[in-house]
Order: sequence, then structure tokens, then C-alpha cells
Amino acid sequence: MAIIEHKVPSPGESITEVVIARWIKSDGEYVEKDDELCEIDSDKATLTINAEESGALKILAQEGDTVKVGQVVCSVDTSVKGEAKAKTDTPKKQEVKQEEKKSEPIPNPLPAKEEKSYASGHPSPSAKKLMDEKGISSVQITGTGKDGRITKTDVQKALATGFTYNEPVFGGTREQERKKMTTLRKKIAERLVSVKNETAMLTTFNEVDMKPVMDLRKKYKDKFQEKFGIGLGFMSFFTKACTIALQHYPAVNAYIDGDEMVFNNFCDVGIAVSTPKGLMVPVLRNAETMSLADIEHKIKELAIKARDGKITIDEMTGGTFTITNGGVFGSMLSTPIINPPQSAILGMHNIVERPVAVEGKVEIRPVMYVALSYDHRIIDGKESVSFLVKVKEMIENPAKMLFNGKDPQEVVLGL
Repeated sequence: MAIIEHKVPSPGESITEVVIARWIKSDGEYVEKDDELCEIDSDKATLTINAEESGALKILAQEGDTVKVGQVVCSVDTSVKGEAKAKTDTPKKQEVKQEEKKSEPIPNPLPAKEEKSYASGHPSPSAKKLMDEKGISSVQITGTGKDGRITKTDVQKALATGFTYNEPVFGGTREQERKKMTTLRKKIAERLVSVKNETAMLTTFNEVDMKPVMDLRKKYKDKFQEKFGIGLGFMSFFTKACTIALQHYPAVNAYIDGDEMVFNNFCDVGIAVSTPKGLMVPVLRNAETMSLADIEHKIKELAIKARDGKITIDEMTGGTFTITNGGVFGSMLSTPIINPPQSAILGMHNIVERPVAVEGKVEIRPVMYVALSYDHRIIDGKESVSFLVKVKEMIENPAKMLFNGKDPQEVVLGL
């Protein structure tokens, strides 16, 4: 018998404990090599433990347990070949099953009483992702997978048939529901409170006329898609605009370390992404050297990894500045909270047609309100306002991005 122990991997240098979030496989189940066995939550990310070899799974730690990094949480018996029998199957029961197979089939037999396993009614990772996207709960779908597990195919079939279900009734009762906070959610809460308590955070606002960028995007989006294989969004324009503004106002790209101020000669821009597990901030390394196409590709890659729970700790640490876009959810205006130890964060919002004065005339323009929250201990009011004005200039005159924020005509004239 060859037993392979599976230990908790280290999510990062400062993390010593994690929580078993969910077992994907059940105790006694036969697993294949590289199958995902369980999900573990740390205060920075959700990771999975995969089977190193094929065999029968033995679970040693339960969901919700707090375990140490390096602790053995399960083992795989590689001597078991094929489907492993459930532990409740005694030799006597197995003999009965074999006799039943040999006997003639009985017409319209009564269904045997099924013993529900852990997998019953639980979605697979791919099914859960689709259910979260469509707003479907597990009680609305019958699983046809092993031990009643809900598969992605089950969800797709339910959506294709336009299934109907009874919505849970809200109100009229005195019922309550308690849900334990995940490790990641608790850590987010702690960090947000510490930022409010430990920084002198202020927010400055401005408005941006999005018509120049929208016209540029409309004119070239098809060519851009054809050449680079990705869509042209607004996030790449704002990321590029911010990297230019950060070079002009380096304090916004700096942070406080003890009694020193650390200035960065590079722009590692974090892009806030909403995931089922909570808010995550993947980082674009050296965003100042990236083209718009590079930015779009990298944002898409990191966002998919974050939403699928595949992103690494290294891909979420070390940012110097953050951008968050509440506009995708319909936000008109907000005051984003700084992502420590950074000193500033830019908040984007939705684009709404508003009447504005243009050369003495009232015109309807697509306008976005933008917000910059900053740590007043290191960034003065003049720098914060000037930074936001520089971002506004870049978006309202995209050609300036080619000349590091300078007017193209001034560059030609050598001014």
C-alpha cells in the first residue's frame, strides 16, 4: 500500500494558517492525478490542493477547520485502482450487490432509498462559476454527476430549457441566516478599517469628457480587435493616463515606510477585480512601458485568473497605485479606499450624458466623474488635484499620451 500525504502549501511568506473552504471530492472517492481535491482560503487568496497521484481519497481535516501551513489535510491510497468503494459498503453489502447484478431485472422496481453523500447537491467548480454568473442557487438544479454532484452540463441544460422555479419569499417571517466570514473577507475588513484609522485619507473629484476617447475607440476598435485579438476598453486609456500622471507627480506613486518616504521609479498599477470570493487587486508590472494592447491583454489574463481562483500571491502584491472601476456596476460617484501601503487610488465611474458648456454653448457630452483618494501625510492637496487634472487632460486629448503628456504641437515647435 502506497499512501501519499497532501500538505497545505504556503500561500505566502507571512501566512502561517489557512481555512479549509470546501472539499471538492468526498471521503473515500477515487480521484485521478491532478484532480482538484479542496479549496483553501488564506487572508490573501483562495488556492486549491491537487491530487499528486490517482487513488482513494482519505480526508483528515473538515470544512471550516483552521490548519497550519505544511499540515497534512488528506491522503491518497494509490493501491486502490478504479472507482473506490464508499466506506459504508461492507463486504456483505458488496456480495448482495453482485448477486443483484446476476439476477434478472425486475420491471419498474421501486427506487432504493439513497444515502446522500457530501457531493449531493454540490456544484463542481466550473458549474459553480456559471451558477454565480447567472444568479442560480444549487437548490434549483438536480445534479446528475457522481453522488449527485451538479455538473456544468446540468446548469447549461437547465438554462437552455428556460426552467422555472419558486423564488424564495422575502419578508413576512422572522427568520435569520448566519454565514461565517471567509478568511479573505475578514482580512479585507481588517485592512479597510486600518486604512481609515492609520492614514489621513482625503478624496478629490473631477469630471472627464469621454467623447474624444469614445470617438477614437469607435473609429479604431475593429482594426484594434483584428490586429491584437482583444477589445479596446476604457481601462487601458485610464491606466496609460495614470502612468504618465504618476511620472509628473511622483508623490502619488510613493508610500511611507516608518519615518521615510519611498519613491518608485516604476508604475506597478493594481486593477481592482470583483470576484465571488471578494475584491482582489492583480498588478500590472511596469505598466509605464506597456502599450494599450499589452494592458488590455494583461488585464484580461489577470481578471480571469482572479475570478477562477487561480491567481498567485505574487501577482497581487507590490503595487504602487490602484485603479478601481465602480462604473461597471452603475456607480455615479464614490470615495474609494486606499490599498495599503499605497498612497492613492483612482476611482472610475459610469458614463452619463450630461449638459456641459463647450465654447460658450451648451452641448450634451458623455461625462465620467473620477475620484482620487490619497494619503494627505505624503501627498499635498496641490499634487492630488494636479494629478487628477493631468489624467483628465490625457483622456480628453489622447494624442498627448504619445508625448508623455505634452501637447503634440508644442513638441513639434520644440517648446
